[in-house]
Amino acid sequence: MAPPKSKKSAAVKKLQTSAANGGRAPGGRPRKATSRSLYSPAEVHEIFRRFSVQRPEPKGELDYVNAFTLLVAVVLSAQATDAGVNKATKALFAAADTPARMLALGEAKVGDYIRTIGLWRNKAKNVIALSKALIDDHAGQVPEERDELVKLPGVGRKTANVVLNVAFGQHTMAVDTHIFRIGNRIGLAPGKTPEQVEQGLLKVIPAEFMRHAHHWLILHGRYVCKARKPDCPACVIADICKSKEKTTGIPAPLVPIAPLEETFPAEA
Repeated sequence: MAPPKSKKSAAVKKLQTSAANGGRAPGGRPRKATSRSLYSPAEVHEIFRRFSVQRPEPKGELDYVNAFTLLVAVVLSAQATDAGVNKATKALFAAADTPARMLALGEAKVGDYIRTIGLWRNKAKNVIALSKALIDDHAGQVPEERDELVKLPGVGRKTANVVLNVAFGQHTMAVDTHIFRIGNRIGLAPGKTPEQVEQGLLKVIPAEFMRHAHHWLILHGRYVCKARKPDCPACVIADICKSKEKTTGIPAPLVPIAPLEETFPAEA
């Protein structure tokens, strides 16, 4: 009679079966990532409460006059500085602040306005194409749905999330390199991809803070939790932070600070 199978051998067989199925669960369904935040709901609430005290109304530095010009500005900001984009769009938006007026300018004229921006030729093409799409498919209005925004030329998930948040007040999370770093470094929302970090943050951040959450995280990543060397003594959440890299557990004084410049997340 064959000896009974041990729990260990059964577990090994289960792992082997999973590997053979490409990491799929029984039934062929893909397994979901199981990364969890290291923080309790109370800790997350306190983190963002402090951020809100520091910067009650965080602002980006891209100049725009309506949802359409915001969309164009964010598209143009890919691999470019916001200051450089603002310099180019000041005259562009004075001449064309609607899809119809932008389309009337034409690709060559738009290119003349944005020639100082990196990848300007392709961006001019995208601006004209997205303007035409807005006219043809959305009656000249910027849609308030991500699925529709990402169909527009030159618009990716991050750009769509910025527009939905800033122009329409939706609770979205535009994950740039700063937010991706913070989500993983401090264990707030670990993930292997920007979308995993995005979903993790949307899950743990209280609704009352979601309006400005991505601004706070970007600014925190740019000026405090920096890529090369975190400035832990300047961190207002140093006592809550669970990062292995932190150098102090004493939080910086929690006082309102002057607005800092921010760059919107660029498309990869």
